[in-house]
Amino acid sequence: MKSYFIPVLALGLMVGSVPAQDKPEPMTPKQKTSYAIGLDIASTLKRQEIELDAKSLATGISDGLTGKPALTAEEQKAVLLDLQKTLMAKATETQKAAGEKNQKAGEAFLAANAKKDGVKTTASGLQYKVIKSGTGPSPKATDTVKVHYQGTLVDGTVFDSSIERGEPATFPVKGVIPGWTEALQLMKVGDKWQLFIPAKLAYGEDGPDPIGPNSSLIFDVELLSIEKP
Repeated sequence: MKSYFIPVLALGLMVGSVPAQDKPEPMTPKQKTSYAIGLDIASTLKRQEIELDAKSLATGISDGLTGKPALTAEEQKAVLLDLQKTLMAKATETQKAAGEKNQKAGEAFLAANAKKDGVKTTASGLQYKVIKSGTGPSPKATDTVKVHYQGTLVDGTVFDSSIERGEPATFPVKGVIPGWTEALQLMKVGDKWQLFIPAKLAYGEDGPDPIGPNSSLIFDVELLSIEKP
């Protein structure tokens, strides 16, 4: 889970992030720099959805710059620790809700997909469909392979594609998610398969952005070659 805690130093900078409603004209280089930093900080605060009082925020930066803070170092530390706990709890709740939603969507998709023509399901729950059959050898777990692929979420969102990059990917068979490791050893060089991977065989609860937790994934995979050691 990502930490949304704002370090003490960073928060000290953020206190001056609220720009005036009317930008001063003309602005000096120093004013422009200060204003740009304020906009950037404000954008960060909005993304983190922290409830703040703009007036106190501005006062805090002013007091910090003049060396006359209204809070002692101990008081400031206590406030920031409370903020950290609040943000982490909120992030955990958000992660949990997203995981439950993705899990249900993935299970529904895979249940319907398993009934489609040409889709096969292995003992692990991995589903695949042969698009094109090759005649080459099958890689072993200890091999390194070169593939072209495109990954999508069950709603069709593309999150990664070597095809779009125009360059095949090379990696160890054991160096990828379990669903890939299993599928690659079933494929032959020249095969092109569509893989439907349950969350437990993908990234599970640790799905990175933009995949998200407990997401089932779809991959179009073409096994181009087994690389020489």
